[in-house]
Amino acid sequence: MKRLLLLLAVAAPAVAEEAPETIVVTGRSLPAPAGAAAYGTSVIDRDRLTEEPSGRLENVLRDVAGFQQFRRSDSRAANPTSQGATLRALGGNASSRALVLLDGVPQLDPFAGWVAWPSLAPERLSSARVTRGGGAGAFGAGAVAGTIELFSADADELKPFASLAYGSRESVSAGAGGGARLGDGFATATARFDRGDGYFLVPEGQRGAVDVPAKYQSWSVALRGVTAVGDATELQASAQAFDDDRRRGQVGADSNSRGADASLRLIGRGALPFEALAYVQARRFASGFTSVVASRASATPSLDQYNTPATGLGGKIELRPAVGEGHQLQIGADIRTSDGRTRERFRFQTGRFTRLREAGGETLTAGLYIEDSWTLSDTVTLTGGTRLDRWEISNGFLDEFDSDTGAQTLSEPVADRSGWRPTARAGALFRPTGAIELRTAAYAGFRLPTLNELYRPFRVGADATAANPGLALEKLRGIEAGIDYRPLNTVGLSLTAYWNELEDAISNVSLGQGPGTFPQVGFVAAGGTFRQRQNVDAIRVRGFEATGNLAYGDWRLTGSYAFADARVRASGTAAALDGQRPAQTPKHQFSGTVGWTRGVLAAEATGRYAGRQAEDDLGLRRLPDAFTVDAGASVRLTPALAVEVRAENLFDEQVVAGISGTGLLDLGTPRTLWVGLRFGGR
Repeated sequence: MKRLLLLLAVAAPAVAEEAPETIVVTGRSLPAPAGAAAYGTSVIDRDRLTEEPSGRLENVLRDVAGFQQFRRSDSRAANPTSQGATLRALGGNASSRALVLLDGVPQLDPFAGWVAWPSLAPERLSSARVTRGGGAGAFGAGAVAGTIELFSADADELKPFASLAYGSRESVSAGAGGGARLGDGFATATARFDRGDGYFLVPEGQRGAVDVPAKYQSWSVALRGVTAVGDATELQASAQAFDDDRRRGQVGADSNSRGADASLRLIGRGALPFEALAYVQARRFASGFTSVVASRASATPSLDQYNTPATGLGGKIELRPAVGEGHQLQIGADIRTSDGRTRERFRFQTGRFTRLREAGGETLTAGLYIEDSWTLSDTVTLTGGTRLDRWEISNGFLDEFDSDTGAQTLSEPVADRSGWRPTARAGALFRPTGAIELRTAAYAGFRLPTLNELYRPFRVGADATAANPGLALEKLRGIEAGIDYRPLNTVGLSLTAYWNELEDAISNVSLGQGPGTFPQVGFVAAGGTFRQRQNVDAIRVRGFEATGNLAYGDWRLTGSYAFADARVRASGTAAALDGQRPAQTPKHQFSGTVGWTRGVLAAEATGRYAGRQAEDDLGLRRLPDAFTVDAGASVRLTPALAVEVRAENLFDEQVVAGISGTGLLDLGTPRTLWVGLRFGGR
């Protein structure tokens, strides 16, 4: 497989020589084929991305029906490892079940599968496209819930700008960037800095001396260059780096994540269109954990995850040969590797840690795929594709040592595993009139367990969860049908009904209650729960999604609603979960935005609702529903200068993001007010 990718990558530039026309450099990928419309898709444009009052990409993605993260907190207060993304209530743990791509490059952490949202500033983007359902195209091995594609802004969209905003609790957000045409290409550069003293995660009546505001500080930079390298070929080079510090509202609960990514992509638009991509990810994560006494007067260190280095490598090659009128054929191969380990200090006794732990391994997926989009007529389009993936889990280990003597106290080598996995998808699109599209699709997909799920135990408050090196692959199958109604460019309505089943879904399964000592995690205090990551039989979801938009004069309105009836099917040691809703999955979600623009004035307000959901796998800890309103307004004082005011959670709704076994609440963002200046265009 690796040799095939290398040969195709070497051959790709030669293909470009056949092109008869001069390229117009765009910085984009090859266009999506006509059949892509058969799958449920939502698009967020640049205006909406840059108008979100919080300035956080993960929050604006909540506009999409069915999008969610494991916690209701965003990337200023949540533990980074809970920041995965999923769709259609296929949750149950914090790893991403949706594939997140930036200009075709996977953005999931190589070790834990979460997304470094602070590295993805919305102002760098042109648009975001969310496709629900299992994927069979490039990197489809990770898209069990769907794909979130992010597209970088080009030099024309990314006009030079600088922004500075000051907010509640000494918060500061600053950004700058721009793009310029250079010869037959262009370059863009952006930088962003955020900090804040943060809010208390615990309600006032439950706080103790150990509770402190959840302060945060992050920065990120991104560079991108695009140039023509042939008559119909362009080379795209990207690099980005970030650093993110957070304190999870408690003395000793600090975390740091940092990383750097780079990629090269060659796009040919000639007689034989092609795309060749190679990328590298380098990441590091560190976090501290404590055990807090019941009065919350003091805390004792319980775990120091002082270094978790991880590396991701990958690439793809795709060809689009002409095979006949009405056909758009895609043939490709891709590969992804992840290599990482966690280094931790644990068993805190007599004022110090007395044990060291190292655990980690490697994973690989390499696949071949073929997909065709066949336009039979103006009214009928068919699409279908299949993948064959080779997967490997190798070099896994879990070792523990005595801190004083260096003697090994535990050694659990893990047998290597590998196999082949075929997947496929198919869809049909029917246009009975110019305003109506009927679509249906069926798909199958899979996801490899992350290194974090396989090898690393973790803690959240008094709860502790053990890893499981024997986890099986998650396997999805699903069907859907929908209708899109667009009588005008300014009016649209989409309705989709679906059924999904995620077999061998990885969940955190409760196995015991504290106080007590348990494998991998050690002592669990009273009120805490001991869990292990296990495969449950399945998560089955029946659901319905609706999305609409309307523009009239100075006004615009968008909205989405998602209903998901999700149930766990479980047996054996996980039998208590049978019939439960997966943890952290609401049945109802709603988002609605109304905007107004007239001359130099603009205003926007967004309301979001998340229904009740369970904190834990057994459904014993219930999180109440929450409705929040965000709003913003701006006035342009000159063509180059605007004043902006924004409000997050305008009515200061108490958003419960978590609840412990002793009833301790973990809160989402309270009311946060901002005022700022912006120079230049969006």
